[in-house]
Amino acid sequence: MTAQAGPVVTGTQREKLREQLRALGFDAVRFASAERPAAESLRAWLEAGHHADMAWMERTKDKRLNPDLVLPGARSVVLLGVNYWSGPGTGNQATPSKNPVWARYALHEDYHDTMKAGLAEAGRVLERACGVTSNDYRYYVDTGPVLERGWAARSGLGFRGKNAMLISREHGNWLFLACILTRTAIAPDEPLRPEVARPGAEEPAGLLCGKCTRCLDACPTQAFPQPGVVDARRCISYQTIENKGVIPRELRAGIGHRIYGCDVCLEVCPWNRFAQAGRRVLLTVRGEIAELSLAEILQFSPERFAAVFKGTAVKRLKLAGLLRNACVVAGNTGDRTLLPVLVRLAQHALPLVRAHAVWAVRQIAGSEADNLLAAARAVEADAVVRAEYDL
Repeated sequence: MTAQAGPVVTGTQREKLREQLRALGFDAVRFASAERPAAESLRAWLEAGHHADMAWMERTKDKRLNPDLVLPGARSVVLLGVNYWSGPGTGNQATPSKNPVWARYALHEDYHDTMKAGLAEAGRVLERACGVTSNDYRYYVDTGPVLERGWAARSGLGFRGKNAMLISREHGNWLFLACILTRTAIAPDEPLRPEVARPGAEEPAGLLCGKCTRCLDACPTQAFPQPGVVDARRCISYQTIENKGVIPRELRAGIGHRIYGCDVCLEVCPWNRFAQAGRRVLLTVRGEIAELSLAEILQFSPERFAAVFKGTAVKRLKLAGLLRNACVVAGNTGDRTLLPVLVRLAQHALPLVRAHAVWAVRQIAGSEADNLLAAARAVEADAVVRAEYDL
């Protein structure tokens, strides 16, 4: 896109704008030109099928590669980061054998919602500071047809690591990203490496990773076909959140005790040693989620699920998805005290839950499983569930 002629927000005015946005609760504020991002890597990723069944990634490809299709006349992008790191040993990351492990971000109210208020106010700041109207910008929190990480790297907010995440020198791997496309021209910040600023240039994965491959080596399901590329089909976060169907058997053991999402490739990154706990102005902690026992979750009713996860990202998984994940975790624990509830779930109303409950019983009970599951198997008509019996 060719930038239109007009005044540019720069110097003191730009820094004042940055401070006003930080005052709203954003821990990182950077600016980038709305030049079209490099297209090769996204196209190659989609063509390889690494997006699994996330068809919306394919449908929105053109918009992601052309910001003018999102906001005609877009000239700049405001990158905003909220640090959700709460310190080592928080949540239940350090004690996975006690309770199921949740991705750190899940231990908050849904950041899409809590950050939206800050973004709405950020838009009003732009209106006052730059003399624009609400028609002159669009904002998104991790859901819009935009490539936030590419622009964030171009702005110097961080760099794209070998784990394909944006890694910040100040915040490590723990930033929620939001962006505002605007018709206002704002002088861009410098990237961490000048070459990235060239139109059409693309930051290579692992710019500041050096020879480190901890994230690649630590992935329990080998979801990285190459540095900086995630195959969603093998990613625990995709399988436990985005996948609405059966989790492939060959991946279930690798899921371990992770019931929702996965932070392994983030946790092991050496850059996290510089991370400090965030201000959390735009976040609401829900640490009590980490205290839920697996036995309790396996017995959740729809009403209990709705009450516990109201306002969180987990609610979108729905109870069936959570029970599916909990069954996989149960199968990986080897905990025989869970067999009674798993046998009951093998007769659940939904085949999705039944299939994973059968797998879990077989994992824990071994040769006893056939006797425990005899009643459920006698009435099972679903082909997917019956396949679990026939292993």
